[in-house]
Amino acid sequence: MHLPLKKLDLSQIANNQKISTPKYDRENTDIGIVHLGPGAFHRAHQAVYTENAMNLSGGNWGICGVSLRSATARDILAEQDNLYTLAVLDKKVSYQVIGAIKEILVASEQSDDVIARMSAASTKLITLTITEKGYCLASDGSLDLNHKDIKHDLAKPTTPSSAIGFIVESLKQRKLNGISAYNVLSCDNVSGNGDKLRRAVLDYAGQFDTSLQSWIDKNVAFPNAMVDSITPKTESYTIESVSKAINLQDNWPIQREEFTQWVIENNWQGERPDWENVGVIFTDDVEGFEKAKLRLLNCLHSTLAYAGSLAGFETVFDVTSDQGFYQFITKLASDEIIGSFIPPKELDVKAYSNEIIQRFLNPSIRHLLAQIAFDGSQKIQMRILPTIEDNLALGRSTKLLSLSLACWFEFICRALKAKEEINDPMASHFANMPQLLSEDVHDVVTAFLSIDSIFGQVFKNNTQLTAQLVGSLTALRLGEINHIVDKLCAKNSHTAVLLNNTQS
Repeated sequence: MHLPLKKLDLSQIANNQKISTPKYDRENTDIGIVHLGPGAFHRAHQAVYTENAMNLSGGNWGICGVSLRSATARDILAEQDNLYTLAVLDKKVSYQVIGAIKEILVASEQSDDVIARMSAASTKLITLTITEKGYCLASDGSLDLNHKDIKHDLAKPTTPSSAIGFIVESLKQRKLNGISAYNVLSCDNVSGNGDKLRRAVLDYAGQFDTSLQSWIDKNVAFPNAMVDSITPKTESYTIESVSKAINLQDNWPIQREEFTQWVIENNWQGERPDWENVGVIFTDDVEGFEKAKLRLLNCLHSTLAYAGSLAGFETVFDVTSDQGFYQFITKLASDEIIGSFIPPKELDVKAYSNEIIQRFLNPSIRHLLAQIAFDGSQKIQMRILPTIEDNLALGRSTKLLSLSLACWFEFICRALKAKEEINDPMASHFANMPQLLSEDVHDVVTAFLSIDSIFGQVFKNNTQLTAQLVGSLTALRLGEINHIVDKLCAKNSHTAVLLNNTQS
């Protein structure tokens, strides 16, 4: 067993050229950022950019991580002085000890401390990685006032449970105390994330204080942003390999590929870390970058998660290494995703698409399909459905996209039939839909499309899409999933004939 990773022991690795350590005065760096949702992605992405910015230019940009419910990160990192190691696993392997996170609070246990930290004059920025479901949105993009967390927060605003509730309550305290507003920066894979978060916050504030709503509208910036870097969750082997590499025991390291990207809208008020000089792109066209990432990387990821799981694969590397699936996602990207949106002028979209697929083939990154498959009802609304909708409007093919969506249908149906746990905020809703257990494929497709909170009227009433989904789901239920992608382009295969006859 190694000595624990603590600030007093960093001197043991400070001279190791393969391991980077904090270069700024960490002890005298104040907290300037509160981050809601300090999970794997934040610790491998935003915290690292902020670490690098402080290494370069200093500044009081220490991070207070706020876990809304789980105490795991707080309890483990507290034993390590909130230090942890980033392992970049790619063609080159490197290690960096990150010190940007100064404290972690658990909102469900320390709500007063969280609001105090967010309300402090030293806090200049709130960032978030709370996943799609954390925005508590209704199908029309407004705040879902019937969401259990929002109902709780409206009844007890001083002890909120949602990210929206904490933001509004802390802004109320700042307004009352004459403290200027902070910026709020979403880092979630949500299209127009800043705009959606802004609407949710304003909707919530307007429920009980229109003057606060007006103050937030005038003073708080909600830049849109796009983030990207493949970050599998920490496993036991990660802990073992990283601890061995740095010769100190790190019980909460994080692993990531080398590629990383952060694009932020030029919509800012006041200070920020020196992110520009450590790789962050500030632009007026976040939407273009965002669509490229959501439709290429995230759509392909979700497609692989459901189709690959049905075929018995475990990781992104495993399924992408299969020739049939490799050809499938390559064709999906080139034929149906590229061309569905206008990319930013700074991006070579074909080269970007090829680079993404090559990133999936990184053998050092063990990214579980099961991890990507979580919360599918929320993710497909951002990753798959907009591309289908745009292609339908443009008269473009949706044959492969329909197969991707049908794989999610079948993924849910098989879990229900096997009585397996479904990691999805709509799991109980699915369980109360007996049509999803039907052997009649048309009934299953109709039942899914009737879920207004996911599909709305555009998809429900489209006969072409319905026919495509019926054909795809029928093909999947013929027991050919392990070979369907191999046969998809074969002109004379039974699967290809079935798909082509129903998906013209």
